[in-house]
Amino acid sequence: MRPGLAGPADTRVESPVKLSHRQEDGARLASLLWEFGPGRRAISSAMVGGGIGPAEWVLNAQVAGGYSRMDPVDHLLEMAPPGPGVGMLTAASVDRFTRAADGGVEAVATVGLRVPTWAAAPDGVADPELAPMYLPGTINIVVVVPVAMTDAALVNAVMTVTEAKAQALLEAGFPCTGTASDAVCVAVPDDGPEELFGGPRSVWGARIARAVHAAVRRGARDWGNRDVSTTLSQGIAGSSM
Repeated sequence: MRPGLAGPADTRVESPVKLSHRQEDGARLASLLWEFGPGRRAISSAMVGGGIGPAEWVLNAQVAGGYSRMDPVDHLLEMAPPGPGVGMLTAASVDRFTRAADGGVEAVATVGLRVPTWAAAPDGVADPELAPMYLPGTINIVVVVPVAMTDAALVNAVMTVTEAKAQALLEAGFPCTGTASDAVCVAVPDDGPEELFGGPRSVWGARIARAVHAAVRRGARDWGNRDVSTTLSQGIAGSSM
């Protein structure tokens, strides 16, 4: 699938994301990198730069299935630019990323759904393997918003991203709220009038929701329709990240 802007609400806003590739563990692996420079902050659940703090860059790096390095933070920092930023890993096919924009907000998603799961699962009951082991999982979402937000609005925005993701997955035919290893990042300017709300019925929260919904739904449908032989030829085999 060719990455591109999706959905009728697109406004052709594109954040400065760069796609690159590297050879590692016998596989050709892709990465997405946003280099904002000073003047941004982000909220994220990622291993590097998690929480709320300055973000001069955001990195979403693909790793081979069966990833077993015990120093993922160091690994991310080896690939990242200098300065504070946000870094996340996935075994999903990063070069199949999807993006959508709405009213100045842009969402970029990398979607893998080897083991879709419900957020609330019975205690002690493992999720069933709903797909062959050689298909990767994890949904990583990066959202770039052009206005500053309070800390509370950023937390609310993460809730909105998660709700929109779950809605998209259900509409795409996946009975789940996501996977057990999903990550999210919302990046905003660190200066200017701050928006107080990030919920789905607020002005900017609604735009975030529509952009995320469009990007994740397209990614989920692409993942479900792709040919398994393509995945095998990419050398992405093993368990999910």
